[in-house]
Amino acid sequence: MSRLLIKVCGLTSLEDLKFCRDQGIDLTGFIFHPSSPRHVSPKLVGSWEKKDELRVGVFVEHKPEEILKTIDMAGLDLIQLHGGQDRETCDLMGGAHRVIRTFWPERFELVQDFMAELDAFRHVCRYFLFDAGKNMGGHGRSIASPWLKQAASPRPYLLAGGLGPDNIAGVLNSGAAGLDLNSGVESSPGVKSRQRIMRVLNIIRR
Repeated sequence: MSRLLIKVCGLTSLEDLKFCRDQGIDLTGFIFHPSSPRHVSPKLVGSWEKKDELRVGVFVEHKPEEILKTIDMAGLDLIQLHGGQDRETCDLMGGAHRVIRTFWPERFELVQDFMAELDAFRHVCRYFLFDAGKNMGGHGRSIASPWLKQAASPRPYLLAGGLGPDNIAGVLNSGAAGLDLNSGVESSPGVKSRQRIMRVLNIIRR
């Protein structure tokens, strides 16, 4: 089995970014949705020194031209489309080279219907991301779809949904290419807990 990618999302401070970078976190995520408690400005992110980490910008309702401008301003490597964007938008934003597109398994009663939606996006995404709830994010809980392990994703996917030290062991063999950590490794919205991040990494890496 190849090594799991680890993404820490919702970063709002340079100190937390540096800590994640020092721990070898693969993907650092920044939320540009204004109503999110973890919102951060592209200009601020762009002012922070970038080293080996890959930067991911999370977008919900932005227009394509806004996203393209933010990519340059914040020094992004990948973009996470978290607003149910269509295939044309994914393709326009960089498709299989750049796009992580979010899907919500709880929208579907049958695994076949979920698989059909995934298949429609297989050529316009680099990664998929599976999240809890039926839209948006930040639900702080695991995905409640009993059939999810039956889904054979046509693209590598990241698994999100309230992941932290108390539940991370249960998803290590889920088939995901990576794990997306946010609320489950925080002391408060947008403030990462170094202790919780280290506990997660120790479980994953041991």
